[in-house]
Amino acid sequence: MRIFVCYEGFSEPFDVDADLTVEALKRMVKDAFLVQLSDDKQIQQYLHLTYGGATLQDSWALCDIGVRRGSIIQFQIKSEQRPVMFVLNTVMGETLPITGNRSLLHTSVANLKTVVSALSGLPVSAFRLSTPAGVQLYDCNWLQDYSIGMGTVLHLDTWDGWVEFLQCCLHGHRHAVQSYLSDEKPVRRFQLRVALFIAAWAGHLDLAAWLLECGVHAGEPVRVHPYREWCQQTSHQDIGKCPIHVAAESNQLLILKLFITRNPMSLACRDPGGRDPLKIAIQHGHRDCARYLANKMCSVICLPNMSLPMRVYLQVKHWVRLGKKRAASNRCRYTGAPLIAQLGNTLLVDGFNQPKMFSKSRKVKTKSKGGIKTNVQKKDMSKSETLCLPTLQPAKSETKKKDWKKVGICKDKFVLPPVYKENTPRPVFVGASPKSFHSLHASQGSSHHSGQTARENAAYCLTIARAFTEKTWLKQLNIARALVRKRVHSLT
Repeated sequence: MRIFVCYEGFSEPFDVDADLTVEALKRMVKDAFLVQLSDDKQIQQYLHLTYGGATLQDSWALCDIGVRRGSIIQFQIKSEQRPVMFVLNTVMGETLPITGNRSLLHTSVANLKTVVSALSGLPVSAFRLSTPAGVQLYDCNWLQDYSIGMGTVLHLDTWDGWVEFLQCCLHGHRHAVQSYLSDEKPVRRFQLRVALFIAAWAGHLDLAAWLLECGVHAGEPVRVHPYREWCQQTSHQDIGKCPIHVAAESNQLLILKLFITRNPMSLACRDPGGRDPLKIAIQHGHRDCARYLANKMCSVICLPNMSLPMRVYLQVKHWVRLGKKRAASNRCRYTGAPLIAQLGNTLLVDGFNQPKMFSKSRKVKTKSKGGIKTNVQKKDMSKSETLCLPTLQPAKSETKKKDWKKVGICKDKFVLPPVYKENTPRPVFVGASPKSFHSLHASQGSSHHSGQTARENAAYCLTIARAFTEKTWLKQLNIARALVRKRVHSLT
């Protein structure tokens, strides 16, 4: 059959077979148009074929996706910038690409941790970076000091026993976060600040509202772990970043409304760079957040005996806070500056003692202290028997997500209606062909061997067919049927 490939206003006919794959068609197009693709360490060029509004994958056959005689396929040359390096996030089990130019290899470790924090949602004081050989990267050093080149895969590790806690924070599970809090009060307070930071980044309203009720403030910096409170001279600059700054950076409008409704003083909170939330939202181009913050700055605060503009109210509260700080400094002038850490607490010094950030999972045990209650029913158990709670095993769900990501054309899966089990037999249609009945049973049997059920196989093919947005619904259904039929025959 003859099809046409269009490129920059030019159309070229191609005589191809119906069973030709997209990968073979790309080679024919490359030879016909004399295309030269550059494939260096930074930029990769590749051929991009589209038909019916969908991007064609290399493994597809033309007849399966509805390409017929006289069809027109669009052809483009696209460039993709290769990541400079990768960061393996052990908390979520994913690899984060760090994009940019080669100058990123000559930056400091502190700047790299800022980029990783924005991608992962974790504060800089909750993780560390290390080389593939296990050498820890310190904030005061440069990446070139560790001989890090293009494509290096760095490792992100968190505090031992924090993996499950951070996973629950990123998913917004409030009750699970409560169960993983530490019994030590200083560590517990630090965990609450970290949880509010993550909730502001991810937009979890329920978790953020509960943390505010626990006494955590949106304008309070995350700071560092209590074990490192005596080493703040060399700490990262972003430890002074507050949850409201993260909400403005990540365009979380509902979180901003929650924070400012609870405490209007959060409007005047400044990050380590001296920026307030309004300036952060403007610099990142978040119009809705910037509009809301600007309206709040121009609003009026109603007090019992007077009404003050928001800017005047914030200035008065700032003066009161400065007065309290001066009074506290005068009391400590002759007694010395107060220390947060106390005698007997654990102290970590870089390079001298063994760090405690290897992402080790927490030992499962029931808690009865710290106001945390576990709903475990008491049963008659012998002394030798112990109660073991099952650990989280997200392996199956992760594999499914990876399979859907391979499609690369549709963000949402196609959801089929639920199955209702009925004992009454359904009527048989006279016009139904025996081929459809045979293909249905063949798909069920083959899907058992491929690890997918018939419904999962159908949803997968329908998801691919939905990407052809320029096709009608019936044509999309025909494409899905062809894909199902091909998968069945390839597996049997």
